[in-house]
Amino acid sequence: MRYWLIKSEPDVWSWDHQKAKGAAGEEWTGVRNYLARNNMRAMQLGDRAFFYHSNIGKEVVGVAEVCSGIAPDSTSDDPRWDCVHFRAVCDVPRPVSLAAVKAEPRLAQMALVTSMRLSVQPVTEEEWKIVCEMGGLNPDV
Repeated sequence: MRYWLIKSEPDVWSWDHQKAKGAAGEEWTGVRNYLARNNMRAMQLGDRAFFYHSNIGKEVVGVAEVCSGIAPDSTSDDPRWDCVHFRAVCDVPRPVSLAAVKAEPRLAQMALVTSMRLSVQPVTEEEWKIVCEMGGLNPDV
């Protein structure tokens, strides 16, 4: 299993919206950055992702799971853009803020700190465990 972080503006698509989609999940559309798209292309079924509220809140609020393989993005006629579906797995009991991530020395190299604008980012296994610990989650979630 690999780990990721996906960002969404909560006034556009919130964690509550994601949870409401249930087991079917939702297509992660609108990614128009090649590196973010390539990160999605590297995803496999069952990979886990932190769901991060960007712009408003700036915090990890949930854990999602890749529930479909890569497919064309239905919001684009351009064949260069692909996406996967995510379904909600669980809430983060204590949302983990960007400020808390930046204050944790062990997360200094996390993409959330070094590549803040990237909407789909890899997370190392060690980073996953640390953020889970900070948020009150079992890292095996």
